[in-house]
Amino acid sequence: MFDRRILLTTVAGLFGLSAFRWLRATPAEAGEKAAQKFEIEKTDAEWRAQLTPQQYEILRKEGTERPGSSPLLNEHRKGTFACAGCDLPLFTSETKFESGTGWPSFYQPIEGNVGKTEDRTFGMVRTEVHCRRCGGHLGHVFDDGPKPTGLRYCIDGFGLVFHPAAPSAT
Repeated sequence: MFDRRILLTTVAGLFGLSAFRWLRATPAEAGEKAAQKFEIEKTDAEWRAQLTPQQYEILRKEGTERPGSSPLLNEHRKGTFACAGCDLPLFTSETKFESGTGWPSFYQPIEGNVGKTEDRTFGMVRTEVHCRRCGGHLGHVFDDGPKPTGLRYCIDGFGLVFHPAAPSAT
């Protein structure tokens, strides 16, 4: 005999799985970022060998670190924040600010070094930012930042490396 409860449970489960898959779809799956060519392209095995597990999860799998977990959150020296995947300079210390979000925040990248893609994960529409040279995921940009740009580049610190400025001669 046909059981309506089993049918309804099965249909609801399949609907839930497909809804979760849609909410979790990444820009790469949508073809937008995957279609782009980058100056530095490596195999998955090469990226895994080069990066720490945290860097790999963020840069290559578009993961997110726990708020407050990056040592770069409290980095206040003069210098440059570069991509942990290819060392391209991305942000200067002069554009870093305290956003209170738990992630390093900047109001402006170094011109031409950060790319953007539409991100529809988790049912939201956001702007994902990535390294223009290797395509590594960096975080997102929002329009609630300080002057002069009004932007907040909310960046996963484990996707960055910091290079202190050379001491000035006195």
